[in-house]
Amino acid sequence: MARETLAFATPRKLPRAKDLEGRVAVLDVAFASEASGGGFDKITLPLIEGLGTRLAAWIDHHDHVLHGRYAADPRFVLATKAQHGACPEMLSPERVRRLGPVDTIVCHTDFDGLASAAKWMLGGEEPYPGCDDDARAIDTRIGAPSPIAARVDRALRARGRDPALFGAVVRLLVSRLADAALWEPIDRAGAELVVIERATRRLAEGYARVELRKCPFPRVTTLAYLDATGATARGERYDRTQLLLLGQERASVALLVDRDNLTLAAPFDSGVNFLKLLGLSGGMPTLVSVPKARLGEALAGLGVGADDASRLVG
Repeated sequence: MARETLAFATPRKLPRAKDLEGRVAVLDVAFASEASGGGFDKITLPLIEGLGTRLAAWIDHHDHVLHGRYAADPRFVLATKAQHGACPEMLSPERVRRLGPVDTIVCHTDFDGLASAAKWMLGGEEPYPGCDDDARAIDTRIGAPSPIAARVDRALRARGRDPALFGAVVRLLVSRLADAALWEPIDRAGAELVVIERATRRLAEGYARVELRKCPFPRVTTLAYLDATGATARGERYDRTQLLLLGQERASVALLVDRDNLTLAAPFDSGVNFLKLLGLSGGMPTLVSVPKARLGEALAGLGVGADDASRLVG
């Protein structure tokens, strides 16, 4: 059994280098952009520099303008979302062997990231046949994941900030699904999503649909807009991923306002690039979150007329 220590992270919240033991691999963690409240220089770079020679690998598949800075460093295996829809497919046995053994794995907290950690711990082999395809289906929302992956994904969507759950998922995958007892906490978390999904569908009924006449993206003709600030203030739990997908069922692009932030989402194969639209250095082209203060800019950039913008914002 692999003995690597796990540390869970997001692009906005990284562990401190001094808290990580030995050689470190960072998997499926994007370089931070300006939308992350500090950007690359204040969030990502301190970890890279703090680890120094202890950084064994940084493997990721999210767009960022600074990828080129590390092109000559073999420890960095960096791609765009278009090149690789998910991170596990970037981990081959040959690549894991070349980068060498590590003591700590820092990984993202979604299925994509946790599956990447498990695959590294298995020497670059899939935890089960089709796991790479499942990660791609979940991360791009194109195609249907297997029942195994869907079961795990539901748990992660219900408890997106539960390190104990993340650990259980990785251990299950590293066991190649053999440790059946680990399904108990996963299914318990997944059961919580049923109530959350009902609340999400009710909230989605509030989407306002707007026609776009001057959108810079040719295939984008409509916008679904929802302000969920009130629901958040009342402590209502909803599934943000599902809510954005429900918005995309109603229009080409979904825009969700939630207290301090706004999130824009479009289908993975839509040709939309919100990074360029908002002048962001990195992230996922079809899914971005920025401070709510940029709402007016986002609406104008998408081609929402002044009258419609006034009606939406109220």
